[in-house]
Amino acid sequence: MDPKTLQEELRLFQSTLLQDGLKELLNENKFVDCTLKVGDRCFPCHRLILAACSPYFRDIFFSEDGKVKEDLKEVSLDDVDPNILDMIIKYLYSAEIELTDGNVQEIFALANRFQIPSVFTVCVNYLQKKLSLSNCLAIFRLGLVLNVPRLAVAARDYSADRFESLAKEEEFLQLAPHELFALIGSDVLNVAKEETVFEAVLKWVRSDKEKRAKVLVDAFECIRFCLLPEKYFKEKVETDDLIKADPELQKKLQVIRDAFKGKLPERKKKEKKEGEEEDEEELLPGYLNDNKRLGMYRRNLILMVNDTAAVAYDVAENECFLAAMAEQVPKNHVSICTKKNELYVIGGLFVDEDNKENPLQCYFYQLDALTADWMALPPMPSPRCLFGLGENGNLIFAIAGKDLQTNESLDSVMCYDTEKMKWSETKKLPLRIHGHSVVSHNGLVYCIGGKTDDNKAINKVFMYNHKQSEWRELSGMKTPRAMFGAVVHNGKIIVAGGVNEEGLTASSEIYDFTTNKWDTFTEFPQERSSVNLMSSGGNLYAVGGFAIVELENKEVGPSEITDVWQYEEDKKQWNGMLREMRYASGASCVAMCLNAARMPKL
Repeated sequence: MDPKTLQEELRLFQSTLLQDGLKELLNENKFVDCTLKVGDRCFPCHRLILAACSPYFRDIFFSEDGKVKEDLKEVSLDDVDPNILDMIIKYLYSAEIELTDGNVQEIFALANRFQIPSVFTVCVNYLQKKLSLSNCLAIFRLGLVLNVPRLAVAARDYSADRFESLAKEEEFLQLAPHELFALIGSDVLNVAKEETVFEAVLKWVRSDKEKRAKVLVDAFECIRFCLLPEKYFKEKVETDDLIKADPELQKKLQVIRDAFKGKLPERKKKEKKEGEEEDEEELLPGYLNDNKRLGMYRRNLILMVNDTAAVAYDVAENECFLAAMAEQVPKNHVSICTKKNELYVIGGLFVDEDNKENPLQCYFYQLDALTADWMALPPMPSPRCLFGLGENGNLIFAIAGKDLQTNESLDSVMCYDTEKMKWSETKKLPLRIHGHSVVSHNGLVYCIGGKTDDNKAINKVFMYNHKQSEWRELSGMKTPRAMFGAVVHNGKIIVAGGVNEEGLTASSEIYDFTTNKWDTFTEFPQERSSVNLMSSGGNLYAVGGFAIVELENKEVGPSEITDVWQYEEDKKQWNGMLREMRYASGASCVAMCLNAARMPKL
């Protein structure tokens, strides 16, 4: 055994021996030489232990000249919860403490008061791990009050990441001015538009107008008016009653108006202080800050999710970014990006060998784009494949498909409530199908095409109104098809490719919601099935699929294609953008808005 390892083992052995001995002495009330008193409760202790672990108690037991106060046998403590004190005393003797959401803040505050760094650090780590939308502002405030920069910054950054959601919460309106300014002054604020910051500040001011109107001048320093559209500035900022009523703000508005015209205020030289080598210019006022917030680097991207990773692709810049690793995501899953820009992945071929009763599982995940983590959600109760996903508000619908156990087509529709986090079954589809496509538009869900159990492709289209719990059949497609791409683009449904009794097809169609009619759309450049269609940033894209090609052995057979196409509206034609996108292999593809500044570039 090397000397270093031996020393570590001896240190661990001695530490354990010491803790066990101290705990025994306390439990048996031996050598006790002081008592901590809180109200009518008394806690016998050893001065040596308290002084060794806490500078706070060291100062109590020693005089200013360093002598022990021999006659001090009882210490009364005010504003202390006796139960919390009991936990901290036991920790000093045993190095054991049980933190919970209910007690951590009180333990943290008392550990800070007693200056016990080990408990303090454990509490900081616990609070950082437990940050959530419901507690981040309280933890941010706690970090500021106790002067713990690490915790305050962690909570501030967490809050800044979720600012758009947080600004809607009641607790946001309870922030003190300095807390608000620390939050909205940050470069890492996750907002797509500065309008969000301006409107949140005015909402905060108006919630207590009498007290807060006077600090609006200070709040202006944290709002980046140069990032606002000039039209918005004129229509919303200049006309606001609170702003119009304040002469000081009117002066600032004039400076901002000049800045929009390209005229910035002159920056005077700072007065030279002793030790400074040269004069520095004064900084421009905060309200002229034109540095983008972190959230303003969002882009409309194509997200490709397979069982290895979720990769985001910017077609215009030809750049790929790693959104998240995805080893837990099964193959052959189905994904959907909701109107709220939330990505859900459901299903796939997965066999849980440890679950003898229900080995076939339909796993369900949501991507947390801020942390690049997958959140496991309740599995779908009815395991299936070849189904389609639709949405309406907080509801996600898994429609029809093939039962993984019986291999029969389904007509059942499972409904997941993202707020209640519960699955339920809703109105059944009028027929049993699989391999169909599903799109959502204006609160309605559309189920298109697919195959029946006799393996025949259909052209039928059904519309689901969840409020009325009703399926209604609409005009059918011109060409029956299954395993095809479908998307809502510029207010119309576009379908492309697929397979039917005649084999693969390149035909495409477009559906007009207002007339309930299908028309011929520009044919796809190649006959293929399972093509991914996406509408992103006003553009129509197609990624991957399967086509009949000549294989390496010179035989003709189906093969996966991983190319990228863009539809050119003016020329009415498909334009090949990329011959091979390796991250598209085995992937489901969706259009999603993601922050390129947060993701590693591949």
